Amino acid sequence: MSDKRKIKIHVEDLTLIFGKRKQEALKLLQQGVSKDEILKKTKCTVGVNKANLEIKEREIFVIMGLSGSGKSTLIRCLNRLNEPTAGKVYFDNHDITRETNKELLETRRTKMSMVFQKFGLLPHHTILENAAFGLEIRGEEKAKREARAIQALETVGLRGYEAQYPSELSGGMQQRVGLARALANDPEVLLMDEAFSALDPLIKSDMQDELLQIQNKLHKTIVFITHDLDEAIKIGDRIAIMKDGVVEQIGTAEEILNNPASEYVEAFVEKVDRKTIITAESLMFKKFTFAEISKEGPKSIIRKMRTGSLDVLPIVDSNKKFLGYVWLKDVLKLEKEKETSVSKVLKDEVPSVYTTYTVEDMLPLITGIKYPLAVVDEESGKLLGIVSQTSLIIEATRFEKADIIELKEKANEI
Repeated sequence: MSDKRKIKIHVEDLTLIFGKRKQEALKLLQQGVSKDEILKKTKCTVGVNKANLEIKEREIFVIMGLSGSGKSTLIRCLNRLNEPTAGKVYFDNHDITRETNKELLETRRTKMSMVFQKFGLLPHHTILENAAFGLEIRGEEKAKREARAIQALETVGLRGYEAQYPSELSGGMQQRVGLARALANDPEVLLMDEAFSALDPLIKSDMQDELLQIQNKLHKTIVFITHDLDEAIKIGDRIAIMKDGVVEQIGTAEEILNNPASEYVEAFVEKVDRKTIITAESLMFKKFTFAEISKEGPKSIIRKMRTGSLDVLPIVDSNKKFLGYVWLKDVLKLEKEKETSVSKVLKDEVPSVYTTYTVEDMLPLITGIKYPLAVVDEESGKLLGIVSQTSLIIEATRFEKADIIELKEKANEI
């Protein structure tokens, strides 16, 4: 199913160079000279190197990489806190790199809000005043901005703390205030630069959960910067991995794990627990043999099973809704008894899964069974594919197929 959400932010050949000889460095970069060589020749640092990406409306788009990869530099180009050396940034098809200072200020005040790693709260202002600060700067009247700030504080779980001061709150709660301040402006896009990285692990996990809950309610477009791969996988709809200012790969966590675009990306993700990410949609066979119960009797089904060397076959109705499985030994008995339907031997109390089920979700379902898992459409129950037990075991153990076959043979000997 194609994603029809519109593109909210489009970054085209975005380049940012730090130093006094930017244009000279830019020419060298365009000629293919390396980042290190440019630094030697011009004393200029390439922060972002011809980045191209599209961020969809209402998605959490994560930009990640190690320290110095250019991720924070890139996000600051999206609202021109960093002025790009070359390239374009389009917001709703409008090029904000060509905006005047007055236009840019309006964009920042009304369309984009930013949450930083350091909370940036005003220590002598109450939590309510901090949450309303952006609206105050924007010139909103007091009653209106306080009402919006209270609503934002309620969204982040801080209702009742309006009269407190930042020093009276924990680090996690202070970051919630920073998030409330950003949300109070009701921005179309939320930019979050390492927003949770300064928090303790447990608080960090809580804030990630909080962000996902907020997103389920508000459906903002969120650009989130992190160096933590686990965090990127947990919250990101899609992930861009950066190295030395270059966007190495963009995709879902599953796409990146299954098809890393470079050795760097492969090394970056090699320690990820794939069981929690790889889904039935990725593992399922889309071309498989099945039978329609209203059209095919025992003889036809036996022929199909023998042609495919199968001892079990999925059965569907006329709308291709999954009904269950039949086994060859049972169908052979029906054929001898001159039966015309396999409904008597249809086993319908069998597990099925949706495309979003992960390997971790599916593994418990194969305990004690000797047939594949049917993958069905969540709404219609239509059979979409099947996941073999061998595929699941390979994913769960990371063994090669030959090793699995050997294990199965040994198991059969016992």
